[in-house]
Amino acid sequence: MIDWIHAGPTMTAAFLGSLVECVEALTIVLAVGTVRGWRSALLGTAGGLAVLTALVVILGPALGVIPVTVLQLVIGFLLLLFGLSWLRKAVLRAAGAIPLHDERSAFESATVVLGGSGAATSSRWDTIAIITSFKAVILEGLEVVFIVLAVGAAGHMIVPASLGAAAAGIVVALAAVALRRPLARVPENTLKLSVGVLLGSFGAFWIGEGLGGHWPGGDLAIVGLAGGFLIMSLLMIVVVGRRSGSGTARRRQHVQTAAPELSTENIRGGGA
Repeated sequence: MIDWIHAGPTMTAAFLGSLVECVEALTIVLAVGTVRGWRSALLGTAGGLAVLTALVVILGPALGVIPVTVLQLVIGFLLLLFGLSWLRKAVLRAAGAIPLHDERSAFESATVVLGGSGAATSSRWDTIAIITSFKAVILEGLEVVFIVLAVGAAGHMIVPASLGAAAAGIVVALAAVALRRPLARVPENTLKLSVGVLLGSFGAFWIGEGLGGHWPGGDLAIVGLAGGFLIMSLLMIVVVGRRSGSGTARRRQHVQTAAPELSTENIRGGGA
């Protein structure tokens, strides 16, 4: 039996992580459907979803034969690395060190590329559209599969994690049908920061469990770990933001200092 009270954090992590990946996959599928036609775009999407579902169905039970402590250590380590990777990118984007991901720009770039790939064939199916949408769903969906298996397997929560991922896909699909344009206003970086915090917390928790430790409060320790990861991330945003701002200021000052010298040399050169 599934303890649905303790399944809440697992479903939340799977939902938020899948939401980010579904939004990115949706951008490509929308571009394919707009430029090449919806029949082939939806066919490629359906094929990608079928492959991803098969992976979860096959790999989920297979993980059950691995000893629990080994599973907790391996998955905890992978979750921690994965979460820290998401946190790093989210912190750098929030601090202004690297640009935010723009779904509208990605959509426009994809439509230009697809439009330059030749006109859609007159046959019933467009191979380019099918392959492009299939590849987008697979590439983004593999991360969803990893999240579902990782946050669900170690605690025997594959079903709640799968439901969280499915709910994210349904929400994104309904939003796409209603808006019929890329979900550019989704606070993607905030979601990535939240998912990074959750995945890092799960990873640290399962590593501790795998090493034979006992967390104070049991599963509630995940909430405390999440708070620690969140505080650390917010502090890093402030620190990186200040460094990035001071670096920008120094570059501007250097340009302003160099400009009069260049003007003087130009004047002297002209006089000569």
